[in-house]
Amino acid sequence: MIRSLQFISIKTKLIVIFLCGIIIPLSTITINSYYTSQSLLERKYSDLLLDIASQSTIRIGEYLREIEKLSLVASYGMNSYVSASSHEDYPIQDFLRNSDDLNESIVYRMMMNYILLKDRIFSVYIYNLNGGKDIYISSNHPIDYNYRAVNEEWFQRFLQSEDKVTTLSTRSDKQVRTENHLAILQARKIFDIHNGKLIGMMVVSIDVDFINIINDLLQEGLRSRFAILDERQNIIYHADTSLIGRPFSESILPIDTTSGEGAARERGVIRSGTTDYIMAKSSFQYLPWTTYFYMPLHEVSAEGDILQQNLIILAALMLGFSVLLSFYSSTVITRPIKALMRNMTLVEKGQFERLPAISSRDEIGLLSHRFNQMSTELKQLVERIHQEEAEKATAEIQALQSQINPHFLYNTLGTIKWIASMQRADKIVDMTEALISLLRYAARYEGSMVPIREELDNIDHYMTIQNVRYYNLIEMVYEVDEELLDYRVPKLILQPIVENAIFHGLGESEEDGLITVRIFKETTKLHIQIADNGSGMDQETLQSLKASMAARQGQSYGIGVRNVHRRIQLYFGEQYGITFTSEQDEGTTFTITIPYDLKGRSEVHVKADNC
Repeated sequence: MIRSLQFISIKTKLIVIFLCGIIIPLSTITINSYYTSQSLLERKYSDLLLDIASQSTIRIGEYLREIEKLSLVASYGMNSYVSASSHEDYPIQDFLRNSDDLNESIVYRMMMNYILLKDRIFSVYIYNLNGGKDIYISSNHPIDYNYRAVNEEWFQRFLQSEDKVTTLSTRSDKQVRTENHLAILQARKIFDIHNGKLIGMMVVSIDVDFINIINDLLQEGLRSRFAILDERQNIIYHADTSLIGRPFSESILPIDTTSGEGAARERGVIRSGTTDYIMAKSSFQYLPWTTYFYMPLHEVSAEGDILQQNLIILAALMLGFSVLLSFYSSTVITRPIKALMRNMTLVEKGQFERLPAISSRDEIGLLSHRFNQMSTELKQLVERIHQEEAEKATAEIQALQSQINPHFLYNTLGTIKWIASMQRADKIVDMTEALISLLRYAARYEGSMVPIREELDNIDHYMTIQNVRYYNLIEMVYEVDEELLDYRVPKLILQPIVENAIFHGLGESEEDGLITVRIFKETTKLHIQIADNGSGMDQETLQSLKASMAARQGQSYGIGVRNVHRRIQLYFGEQYGITFTSEQDEGTTFTITIPYDLKGRSEVHVKADNC
């Protein structure tokens, strides 16, 4: 048994609805506002970091371009329009051809001036490939004259390449005796301006600290979150010099820093481990390097925390106001409903009049007015029911009295049968017994479905009476599978068809009549055929019978057939019923089709009424 749900008052439902209607939107707005603000804050800092990265990339790139132009001018002369016969305009070219003290002194003074001009943050090494000596110019680092750069792999690889200038990522400058002096090397091949022969190489060793000088306006916190990566994503520059040369994804942030074409400028929030970072990157224009700025998200979320506190306070105030408003509103709405419930309780106790009035100018007030009218009508209905109950008792007495009539009829027929038996009138005895059986079968009520066996027994009783009338000229033949005798079919569906065959097919015939009843099954259907060898029907009569069955009305001809057809359709549906064929002077065949249920019982959808 299903347990009834627990009673929940309307006031409780209204409070829950009000609170849900406010809490859900309020929570949605609060959460959305917080995350939107956080997103805007993240975007603001992302834009800031991207601008700083872009500016830093531009400044560093411009500085390296200036050094590259300086090495170009120093290698090939101050003025390309000056005559090639002037030695002072090509001091490096002259030194590489003749490395005497004079040429060396001129080159040394010239390059020292360049170094002092750039705040002494780079050194210049000129390697003579023309058989002369090398020259090293550095303003603040002692030179290691025993070091030979020509033996380095990068030196040989550059000599064998087609490039005229190259920039090498941060590495230890071994040309100076300063321990672990980190520098960015920019190398340029020097060709003789007269014959194009490679005569030397200029290497500019740029102190990696020049990046700090360029970014002197950066905050200390940003300087520690600033890195430059080469094309292999190894660190070229970082405030922590111990990280230089190591992979960025392994040393700082375990992320994929590779980017495809068109990804020169990017920004966003990334996750590294359990920490979120705001990251911005900017690629160099002339070098395969990338500048990265990264900052933990929690360091820039102080403003978001303040906003979160303000949103929580605002949400709490609105929630408190909503609770008070919901209690007040629910009380105002449910007060007249409770008064109406009290009036209903009075009506249940039998007080139909003089109910307390409910003064509510809304649907509840209208409902109360209608309820008072209903209680008045209910009083009248109760009084009428009492009167009808008295009349019903009288009717039941009359119904009990009428039960005596069939009993009297059965007793009378029994007396007639006894007298006929005493007088040895066998035909009257048989007819009386058959009539008693027919009446009992038709009058008993044991459900609307009966076995086919009982339907056939009923036909036998009916034919007993009819054969007395027709002098045993009508023969019944049954062709029925034994397994179908206990199958249940609607009651009294065969006798009207047999009766129709006798009165309209065999009654006027002067020859012996034959009625054949065949019952057989076909997959999911059961067919009952009742065929006679009577006079049959002409086409006009046949069409008239079909029309009357379709219209469910007609003349006296076929009333029993229509009754059976309609009852079958009410039981099983419009696709079942009676079909018939007939030929003039060749007889008529009626076929009853009903569903065949493997369980031996047909489903009844509608209780059959008399048609």
